Amino acid sequence: MRRTVCSVRTICLAFLLASLVLLQTAGAETIARCGQGWLEKVGDYRVLHLKGTPYEIGYQHGALLREAARQNLEHIVHGEGSQRLVEFGPLKLTPRDAILSILTIQRPHVPQKYFDELAGLAAGSGMDLEDVQVGNFIPELFHCSGFALMNSATEDGTLYHGRVLDYATDWGLQDHAVVIVCEPEGGIPFVNITYAGFIGSVTGMNAEHVSIGEMGGGGLGHWQGVPMAFLVREGLERGRTLEDVLTIFRESPRTCEYFYVVADAKTNEAVGMEASWDVMDVIRPGETHPLLPSPVKDCALLSAGSRYEELVKRVQEGHGRFTAESALRLMDRPVAMKSNLHNVLFEPKTTRFWVANAGSDGSPAAEQPYHAFQLTELLSRQPDADAEIVPFRAAAEAGVPVSRATQTTPVTIGD
Repeated sequence: MRRTVCSVRTICLAFLLASLVLLQTAGAETIARCGQGWLEKVGDYRVLHLKGTPYEIGYQHGALLREAARQNLEHIVHGEGSQRLVEFGPLKLTPRDAILSILTIQRPHVPQKYFDELAGLAAGSGMDLEDVQVGNFIPELFHCSGFALMNSATEDGTLYHGRVLDYATDWGLQDHAVVIVCEPEGGIPFVNITYAGFIGSVTGMNAEHVSIGEMGGGGLGHWQGVPMAFLVREGLERGRTLEDVLTIFRESPRTCEYFYVVADAKTNEAVGMEASWDVMDVIRPGETHPLLPSPVKDCALLSAGSRYEELVKRVQEGHGRFTAESALRLMDRPVAMKSNLHNVLFEPKTTRFWVANAGSDGSPAAEQPYHAFQLTELLSRQPDADAEIVPFRAAAEAGVPVSRATQTTPVTIGD
């Protein structure tokens, strides 16, 4: 009888998780349109659709999320970014001043298309370009847990990729949470779990069924490379396979100490990876590593200290029985820290994903409800024809210098 009850419960939970995607997207409302981009509310979650050249998607972002982007970036740059001090070599600087120095060092390593996108974001939002740039480079100063379960570890072999983002919740980023569905010209469509005004990615999945999540480490001061959030964007825009992503990371100059989980549902495989300024180390499922001493078959588990031990324990206890619902529970506290900004579970094969954000009071994302989406469904959506239109201003009209080459030449691996 107990087995029958458990089976019925599993079926009901699976039906509920599948239905959530349909129910949320069925209740969507178009807020406004700009060029090829548009903003909608899916339930109570903002979903921003961007499409076109780097400048165009930046402008759409800034224009459609004008108030949220301004509030978010201005608070970070002129509020938190002007009050706190961080160590920058022998000096203690405000994050803003430190980032301006870092930006100068990193500029030669950042693809021009991202500066074009930031220029569009500034023009669309009406913000100062320098403030927009500083706000988007600030993740380089602040350094979470991640896992992938597949094959024998899950109930039916499905690959699940979980990502726990433990950034400071007292900065209020969660109040500006947005799911960005981006279709870049010449690139792979992808979803970015982010915040208004940020174009980089630390959590995302593309239409080729590849997902990436980042975890910060140490090594501050090693700035000669592509900023982590833009490197993840490169992986999402250009990575059609797991090996593509590894090649992109391997061939790119990198910065501080960062760790990643990368998953590919086409081959049902995932890896943990350290991609720091001086190390490119790939940890395959079940492999041991000095920082990850307790491997589990068909699992890639990345965390630190007691949180890693708890994650391993939970995975060992549920090995072979994981579903989407039980995989979500792996991200409960204490695997998630108190300063838990967002949790995301990807099911790359179906492109379904579930997102939870920290509460406005700073309570951890792990204690908040999850919102369900599906990338393929979001990409198929169209805005309401009678929605408000926010005028689009071309770069020349806005007086913004933009690189012609990055608008017309797709980037390929090896460039």
